[in-house]
Amino acid sequence: MTFSPLNRDRLEARRRRFRAIPVRTLVPNFITLLAICAGLTAIRLGFEQKLEWALAAIVFAAALDGIDGRVARLIKGQSRFGAELDSLADFVNFGCAPALILYQWGLFEYGNVGWIAALVFAICGALRLARFNVMIDDPNRPLWSANFFTGVPAPAGAIIVMLPIYLNLLGVPKVAATVTLLYTLAIAFLMVSQLPVFSGKRVGKRVPPEMVLPVFVLVVLFFALLLAYPWWVLTIGTFCYLVCLPLGWLSYREYQRKDGMAAASAATSAAPPPPEAHPLRPADEPERPARLN
Repeated sequence: MTFSPLNRDRLEARRRRFRAIPVRTLVPNFITLLAICAGLTAIRLGFEQKLEWALAAIVFAAALDGIDGRVARLIKGQSRFGAELDSLADFVNFGCAPALILYQWGLFEYGNVGWIAALVFAICGALRLARFNVMIDDPNRPLWSANFFTGVPAPAGAIIVMLPIYLNLLGVPKVAATVTLLYTLAIAFLMVSQLPVFSGKRVGKRVPPEMVLPVFVLVVLFFALLLAYPWWVLTIGTFCYLVCLPLGWLSYREYQRKDGMAAASAATSAAPPPPEAHPLRPADEPERPARLN
């Protein structure tokens, strides 16, 4: 069967449209899908009353969320598809999963009110992610703003919102459902607030040669402590994170102050010089004062 030139052109156009996708762009997506599996498994484990494993699954999903973007940038595998998939994964892992686990653990005691608190947390997570996707393409943002998130990021919010469960697993008596409810709403508010929070995106890009071995030791020590004493590490880490939130706000204000001073200096230097004063003619000269002896 012979093909006309028109059919041949259509085949070429279709091949160009469905060209092969490099494997390096698929690797970060595999990591993101694995994180989604961890988040969904955390929901199942929570309903089966296996809280320890449910929390471990969410922490594992947070760790995967922290490396998928770095892996994508490292192997130059960024894609628009991967960015959208990452946002959906964050909503499932750090919006829905913690909310359902908290409701199953303690918020259910308040019935519909507890369910509303869980809904508010999940919705705030979705709004936080949507705002992040919109703001990341803002061309008017200063370069230093990449050091900060606007509001508590979703993974951090999911980790710190489960502080009442960590304390209970450490042997602390279960706090009242009212405290858990108010704490959940407070963390949800921090996620959608305008509070500047350190992003940490520029941390770890360069390591001095003399610090390579100490960094290895610290990383191994951290994971060893996390595996041996998970609830202590998560509890202390949560308190440290909450205490450091005002420091991010102060640092952000300092950047704004420096920007304001630089803008004022630039405006002053760009202002037109004052008009030159014309010399007075002898007739217009004011009367000179008497010489002082």
